[in-house]
Amino acid sequence: MEYQNNLNELQIEKKLAELPHAQSDRLAFIDFSLQFFGHIARTDLIQRFKTGLAASTRDFSTYKELAPHNLILRHQTKSYHRTDVFQPIYKHDPEVILTSLSRGFGNGISTGVQPSEQCFDAVRLIHPNVAIIASIMRAIHNKQGVKCGYVSVSSGETERALVPHSIINNGHRWHVRAYDRKSNRFRDFVSTRFTFIDLIQGAVHVHEASPYDQQWQQIVNIVIVPHPTIKQSKAIEMDYNMTDGMLSIQLRAAVAAYVLRQWQVDCSVEQTQNHHRCQLALANLDVLQLIDNISLAPGAG
Repeated sequence: MEYQNNLNELQIEKKLAELPHAQSDRLAFIDFSLQFFGHIARTDLIQRFKTGLAASTRDFSTYKELAPHNLILRHQTKSYHRTDVFQPIYKHDPEVILTSLSRGFGNGISTGVQPSEQCFDAVRLIHPNVAIIASIMRAIHNKQGVKCGYVSVSSGETERALVPHSIINNGHRWHVRAYDRKSNRFRDFVSTRFTFIDLIQGAVHVHEASPYDQQWQQIVNIVIVPHPTIKQSKAIEMDYNMTDGMLSIQLRAAVAAYVLRQWQVDCSVEQTQNHHRCQLALANLDVLQLIDNISLAPGAG
């Protein structure tokens, strides 16, 4: 079976390589939409690529020839839907996908980034699983709950029922913001710690949706200044493009503590954190009262 699958992959790759570049882009969009959103209509293809109805019909026919078991047409919605045996025919890099989604290119196609020999990014040790991210994205897109396996540092692997509404990069790793039916509250879950994801059919309860996530809806204003123990504070002001010696940022309360930790902002009352570790300090300490998980921030615990 594995040999047969590898053979099929090679055949598909060969056929894809023979397609015109423009058509390959359209097929990649079909593949992407099925994997991450769970469905796609011909009108989506037409709107995205400004093609005609006949051309979009040919694209779906070509995709079905390559992967006949990946999609099924539902006449009620006039859309093609992802099947349970779906296997992507394009490789979508998880970091590119998540970065694109977070920057508002949710309809984009994942393409590899050609590395530069002169410009380098930091080494990333944590890489999310594409299949897990795709399942979560479909649940979010279609407003569904999920049954999942999740491994935590404190309790090991447990089975949970979640209603995810957002995926967040906290500067270190990707989190899923979701309503947890076990604890009956909204929480953050690390995307790499899911062992499986199964969609739960049926509508979610009203109180499980993002409008009822108070920490997500609460916008807080964070005012950051150079750490007072740094003598040459102008260097820090230049690093962060500060105005009048301060930087004001509006954040969701649910992500504020992650930002403060990522940038090592001293949140202690007496600003006692070592300035070699914390080059920034929080000027408006009263905002900490609005943030539930503020113990994550330096000096705030």
